[in-house]
Parts: sequence; C-alpha cells; structure tokens
Amino acid sequence: MAQNKAMHERTGGGIGDGNGLSWSITYANAINSLEFVVSEEDKTTLQELAKQVAERANHPCQQEKKQRWKKHHSLEITQPLIFCDPEAAWYEIIPAVSLKCCSPLARMWEMKLRKEIFWADNIKDDRVVEPAFTVHHVSTKTSRGLETQIIGGGDGNAYTWESPLKDGYEALDELKYSSIVVDTKRTNELLSLAHDVFDGILTVRLEGIWWWTLGMSSDLILLRGFENILMDFYDYPDEVHALMAFLRDENLAMLDFLESENLLSLNNGGDFHGTGGYGWTDELPSSGFDGSHVKTTDMWGFCESQETVGVSPEIFEEFIFPYQNEILQRFGLNIYGCCEPLDTRWDVVKKIPRLRKVTVSPWSNNKTMAEHLRSDYVYCKKVNPALIAVSNVDEDAVRKELRDVFSATKKHRCPTEVLMRDVMTLANKAQNAVRWVQIAREEAER
Repeated sequence: MAQNKAMHERTGGGIGDGNGLSWSITYANAINSLEFVVSEEDKTTLQELAKQVAERANHPCQQEKKQRWKKHHSLEITQPLIFCDPEAAWYEIIPAVSLKCCSPLARMWEMKLRKEIFWADNIKDDRVVEPAFTVHHVSTKTSRGLETQIIGGGDGNAYTWESPLKDGYEALDELKYSSIVVDTKRTNELLSLAHDVFDGILTVRLEGIWWWTLGMSSDLILLRGFENILMDFYDYPDEVHALMAFLRDENLAMLDFLESENLLSLNNGGDFHGTGGYGWTDELPSSGFDGSHVKTTDMWGFCESQETVGVSPEIFEEFIFPYQNEILQRFGLNIYGCCEPLDTRWDVVKKIPRLRKVTVSPWSNNKTMAEHLRSDYVYCKKVNPALIAVSNVDEDAVRKELRDVFSATKKHRCPTEVLMRDVMTLANKAQNAVRWVQIAREEAER
C-alpha cells in the first residue's frame, strides 16, 4: 500500500493536480508555494536531462510539425493532427520513485523535462518539443470578500465545497473583485535560478499564465452551489444576471490590469489552450503589435461552460453566453468548448467573434458537429480516454471511434485534430498511450 502511494505521488500535490501538471496554470500555482532551491547534484541531473530535450527539440521534425499546426489553424485542409497527453497517468509513466532530484522544485522541473523526452521518444504525436524552459510569475490572488470553502481535494482526490451564497443573494453586495498580486522578488529569484541551471542548453523564458478558462461557469456554481443555480435560472433570474455581471467585470478588470502592467504573454506558439490543442499561428499577434507589450488582441481567448450542460440552449444564451462573449470580443482569435456537447448550442456559440477552434467533446454527435463546422473552423475532437484506461485495450473500439470522427470530418472538409486527454489512468501501461497514437496516425492516413 505504502509503495503504491509512493509510486503515484502527486509531484505538485493539492487540488487540481489530477492532470499531472499538464495545465500551465496548475504548474505555475504549484511552483509558487515551493522553496526555490536546487542543489549542485540536482543541477547536474537537470542539465543532463535538458541536453536530451535540446537534442530532440533541434530535430528537423519539430519545425515540420510547427508548420503543420500553423497551416491547420489557417484552415488549410491538412492530414488530421494527433495529440496525446497522459495527464494524471504521467504519475504512472514517471513515478515519483524514479525521480533523482531531491528538492521539491528540482523534482517538478525534472518531471517536466522527463515528460518532454518521453513525448518525443515514445508518444510521437504532433506536439512540438521546443528548445526552451518556461517559468511563470509568482503571484497570489486577493480575497473576493466571500470565499468558497473547499472540502477535500488533496493529492488529486475528489472534493466538495461550501458556497458562500448558498442561503441566498443577500450578501451579493459583499463581493469584491479578486485581484492579482505579483511577487516580483520571488519571480526574479525563480527566473534567475532557471537561468543558472539551463542557460547554454535551453532558452529560459518568463511567461504570464493567469487562467485556464474565462468561462465563469465554475465560479458561478462555487459561489452559489450547483443545484441552487439550476433553480435560480427560473426563481432568481435577476440575481443570476447580477452575479454573472460581477464575474464578467471582475475578469475584464483582471485583463485591464494585466495589459497595463505588461504581464500578458503571447500564446501563439507551443502553448496549450484550454482544451483545444496548441496555439501555433502566424495570425497572432495582431498587426498593431509593438514587439514587447502584449494585449489581449494579440492572443487566443478561451471559454467553456461545462457546468451548464444540463440546461437548454435558451437558458445558456440568456444567462451565460452574453457575459462570455463580452470577454472574448477582446481577443485576436478564440476557442470555445470543453466536455460539454455543443450540438444544440452551435447557433449561439457561432456568434463569437474571430472564433477559430471548436471543441467537439466525446458526448457530441460527430456528424452534426462536422456539418456545423465544415471548413470554417478547426474541428477539435476530444476522444474517449476510457478506451485506453484498461489493461487490455480494445483496438477495434479505438479504431471505430476514430473512423467515425474522420469519416464525418473528411466529408465536410473540416480541419481536424484529435486529442487524447482527461486520462486518469493507463492501468500502469504506458504503451496504451503510445499505441493509441500509432492507431490514430494509421486511421488519419487512411
């Protein structure tokens, strides 16, 4: 039992670490709380791994993949792109007991580098390995005045919560915007340490990563409660609008702050966006970009509304979409959707300005979404991770799922990518992820 726990230790720990630190915002938050220490022995280990990453990043195939992503995002009809992130199963592929570094920071950096190597050598999807090492600003967020109490959730486990507005909206006026406080001193310490370890091997870069979604649905239910919100659409519509307006304005204020303080970073490269693949494109930054001051118009934007999957398109259009749309109007290109099926919401979602990528969840109808998207949007298909979460993968079932997707997208000439994500386990068989990519490649080439 103890050995099994050590094998699957969450390197980042805490709530939200169920994705193997695959989201940049989760990685940044986990790093923030650590002591910034790397011993000479750990430094040597990290440098040896960094050299292996640099070797793979400098292979000509990485430039070829980068150009395929750019054509893909320009809506050129290319062969479908394949992406596989084992997420939580990274802890099975690279268990904690296999890490050589000692300090928590060095172990997280080691994990990051080993993932790059495994991606290049084993998974072999269309993800681009870059000759760079990214660190993020160290920051905290101020209180909203009314806080959601999270119960449980440690080590990637399930959690519940106590909503501060669960008994009604009387305290709504007590809410105030949460704001970002950047710890410049600690940020510089982290950046300096990364330079000390990786300079001459990988290019060290500082990026501002401040959100994974601007969708606000999760904040809505955390503040009021899931069942309450579903009833409130009918019983307290004015109050729901008021709460959504608060969340919208809070996000707009955050974007204003980040722009004015020059804390935004371009995400038109090897940056994973929401649930919609990578950002490689020549269409960003905007034509007015001055080369140093990034604005939202120079970036990809992303929203989703998974929590409202059970409400009608009319309810979604009235209570959620208008507030999201005001935020997305600020961005140069946009992505929409996560695990919620968008089949019945498409007439609403398509109103988003400069919408380029649309997530097609495992619960979407492939044919219907292909008819909707055609060659006007990127068809970003999330496949079912349960198919590879078993000891013996049913390859016929894997092929059937992929053929259903490619049959629909080929008919309607959709620029297509397929994503294997939300993986909770590979049944301790890393080969499952490797084999899925091989099968997806074979089916894409048919």
